[in-house]
Amino acid sequence: TISFGEQTTESYRRYFEAGADRYLLRHETADPLHYALLHPRELSLENRMRCLQELQGIGYQVGAGFMVGSPGQTLTTLAKDLLFLKTFQPQMIGIGPFIPHSETIFANKPAGSVQQTLDMIALTRIMVPRALLPATTALGSIDPTGREKALAIGANVIMPNLSPSDVRKMYAIYNDKLSTGKEAAESLENNKRLLIAAGFEPDMSR
Repeated sequence: TISFGEQTTESYRRYFEAGADRYLLRHETADPLHYALLHPRELSLENRMRCLQELQGIGYQVGAGFMVGSPGQTLTTLAKDLLFLKTFQPQMIGIGPFIPHSETIFANKPAGSVQQTLDMIALTRIMVPRALLPATTALGSIDPTGREKALAIGANVIMPNLSPSDVRKMYAIYNDKLSTGKEAAESLENNKRLLIAAGFEPDMSR
């Protein structure tokens, strides 16, 4: 599984030929005006969608998704996101609450709602029933039991952060990202206990 953002078709093919077979690239929004609000001018929703279609065409398992409560988001844009996911049928769908970062233009915007994020996860489970649907770190960052709540309504994946804790701040996409020790490689047993306590049986297979 890799995630290097928007690339050329040739780059995607070379990664695939080298052995990668799942590529995560969140679409962020299916509405062009909303996309323009969230991204620099040199990026476009049209190109993001091109990348997703090409990844799927090459043969990757593809991951898409969006942040709930991002600036400018409306119920209409959320509906477009759900319809896009139903049509596109990605194998993995990442849905988490928007959390502002202090060094961006959205620093003073409110974080997304836990309940609305859970609603979107539940609706996505119904609309794309076979998808891998992570209980995201973002949910756990704004609610101590956020990941367990997500598992209870349709999420079926926990994605541990295996990076050393002393380098995580170098690539944080929001402030106060969850780092409980449950994300570290040496604490996979803690993750298993969390899942068992929530009523699930952990499975490390593909």
